[in-house]
Amino acid sequence: MKYSCLSIFLLFSTFLFSQSNGVIRGNVLDGQSGLPIISANVILNDSGLGTTTNIDGFFSFSQVEPGAKTLTITYLGYDTLKFDFDLRAGEILFKNFTLQESSIQLSTVNISAERQTARSEVQISKISLSADEILKLPSIGGEADIAQYLQLIPGIISTGDQGGQIYIRGGSPIQNKILLDGLTIYNPFHSIGFFSVFETDLIRNVDVFTGGFSAEYGGRISAIVDITTRDGNKKRLGGQVAINPFLYKAYIEGPIIKYKDEGGSTSFVFSAKKSIIDQTSELLYDQARFNDSISLPFNFTDLYGKVSFANQNGSQLNLFGFNFIDQYNNPLIVDLNWQNSGGGADFKLIPGNSNFILNGMMGYTDYMINLNEADGTPRTSRIRGFNAIIDFNLYANQSELNYGLEFNSFNTSFAFRNPFNVILGQEQNTTEVAAFAEYRYVLSRLILEGSFRLQYYASLSQFSPEPRLALKYNVNDILRFKLAAGMYSQNLLASSNERDVVNLFTGFLSGPEGQIFKLDTREVAGNNIQTANHLIAGVEWDVTRNLGLNFEMYYKDFNQLIIVNRNKIQASDPNFSTEEGEAYGLDIGFDYKMAQFSLIANYALGFVTRFDGQQIYPPVFDRRHNVNVLGNYNFGTLNKWSASLRWNMGSGFPFTRTQGFYNFNPFADGLGTNYVQENPDQIGIIYEAQRNLGRLPYYHRLDFSLSRTIHFSDHVNLVIDGSITNIYNRKNIFYFDRVTYNRVDQLPVLPSLGLKFNF
Repeated sequence: MKYSCLSIFLLFSTFLFSQSNGVIRGNVLDGQSGLPIISANVILNDSGLGTTTNIDGFFSFSQVEPGAKTLTITYLGYDTLKFDFDLRAGEILFKNFTLQESSIQLSTVNISAERQTARSEVQISKISLSADEILKLPSIGGEADIAQYLQLIPGIISTGDQGGQIYIRGGSPIQNKILLDGLTIYNPFHSIGFFSVFETDLIRNVDVFTGGFSAEYGGRISAIVDITTRDGNKKRLGGQVAINPFLYKAYIEGPIIKYKDEGGSTSFVFSAKKSIIDQTSELLYDQARFNDSISLPFNFTDLYGKVSFANQNGSQLNLFGFNFIDQYNNPLIVDLNWQNSGGGADFKLIPGNSNFILNGMMGYTDYMINLNEADGTPRTSRIRGFNAIIDFNLYANQSELNYGLEFNSFNTSFAFRNPFNVILGQEQNTTEVAAFAEYRYVLSRLILEGSFRLQYYASLSQFSPEPRLALKYNVNDILRFKLAAGMYSQNLLASSNERDVVNLFTGFLSGPEGQIFKLDTREVAGNNIQTANHLIAGVEWDVTRNLGLNFEMYYKDFNQLIIVNRNKIQASDPNFSTEEGEAYGLDIGFDYKMAQFSLIANYALGFVTRFDGQQIYPPVFDRRHNVNVLGNYNFGTLNKWSASLRWNMGSGFPFTRTQGFYNFNPFADGLGTNYVQENPDQIGIIYEAQRNLGRLPYYHRLDFSLSRTIHFSDHVNLVIDGSITNIYNRKNIFYFDRVTYNRVDQLPVLPSLGLKFNF
């Protein structure tokens, strides 16, 4: 069956296009490093055809009439390249095009590539980022990170400086898929919320889908964050060494086989990052201690490596591996440690005599987490899995077809002892198989993107058909309307407790194979997967050449969520139950760009509810209002100075208020416990009957950084970065112990100085 489908795909790709015309395709690369240039403008003169390069620097023109042609390639800061050639009938021409940096300093920002992409793709609830954009953030101790930038995106909520969790348009962390080079990263954020496991300087591109994503992505019901790393420098050996009060890091890159204009290449890159805040805080940040004996208890280590093989016809193979470790040891709250390791290979195959492009990825990941709370209650979780995906791309001048298969197999193990001394556990093997197809067509002013995903959960013997549709209408060159709708499903669930003020423990379970009951009626649920529907509508308006406005309204219907019954008292009680939920709101974003100055400002209004069969309540991440402002200004000769300012304000999270306390007897001897004579010393908490009626205070924080670059040569420089986090020392709440009435705040004002040596 699998080979029959593959044969049909190949036959379809062969006969889709007329053989009387030709195909022109290529990669646009940087002349200094040999790395791809994203969003370069490519125009086929006298044909009316134009496009921009993708994240691999790739472009393609199909159905091109034979004859003499001229290809013009432009990109901000690079010399214009023109290529004259003769195209024969039926010819498929491929070439690498190398752009050289321009010596002319441009005074305005050329955003034509961004506008061209906005007019030719729907891009609803999607934001694409590069490392350069992330580095515009105020650096925390000299280190800007994707974990900080994600919090700027409308609809994304963070729990604060500690805990490292993000919630995207009503979806909990388990409902968001984070990908690194196509492989799922189950916990990408360190316990100190400033930092992720990703090395910023190695990021090529980040695509953030806050909803309405196409059938290429599956297995999650809320959002996708797809991170792609760049290859190592293909022309010279280089790297970076950096240190600041929070961490030190280094990366090195270079060619194994140097890139030449008409040849292949092999390159490598390796990075290492290690935190030191647990040591430096005793000396530098005494005011940040939790008490007289505890410094900032964060410790993490991140390792990543990649080897890239590129062929002269554009085909490429990447081998990558990683090992991420995190530890948070606070005797007042918890002792937590986790490790995420794995690796894989991704490839792109461009046959010389066919118009289709074959992409694929396969990899293995292993995530383990252990947590011991102050009361000695342990939690453990592990997920190990293999993932493989293969897809075919077919390009036409006004359309694109993408179709493929995905296979996912993983093992989950979980153990937790609840307050009633009942052990909840699971060990399960799960297999998922999916087929998907996407088609994009540009019809004058209308862009249609239709897709369909058929997801099969083998361990549950259940199919999930998931149609999805997105469209955009270009009213004119500056005003665009867009719409998206789709169905989504997932089998993975988390162990997080909605009553937890801080969810440091990220445990994973697969959907139970047995029957699931609703807690209120004890009725059997219709299926054992979690499902959601998305509906999104928006407007894009290019107010001026430099100012853009994006407005979106969204609704997510979480029509079935599966949760762990952590209040299980006896063996007959169900291990799992179902909930329903919804999320809706609006996001407004402004983006102003000039050559040396940029400003991003956005506001998000959101409403999130859950229904557990007994009551409707807001989950702990229901933040009603969220505002973000980011400004960046480069000045001085060669822009050697850079200043960044960021302010965030969010309304308070909900929590369940305390009504009283009682002496709790755990009945350690079961029915033989002498509860009459025993005097239990444990304190139980009586919660308010209605969940999460209370609201914590507003959160807000102002960060600032100023950096100076000292140039020694073309490739050697030193960056000195001074920053202040939480400038006005806002006391934002992090944790509150209901029994001891002890409050722990988020991080206070933290000045820092960082050094980066680039070579």
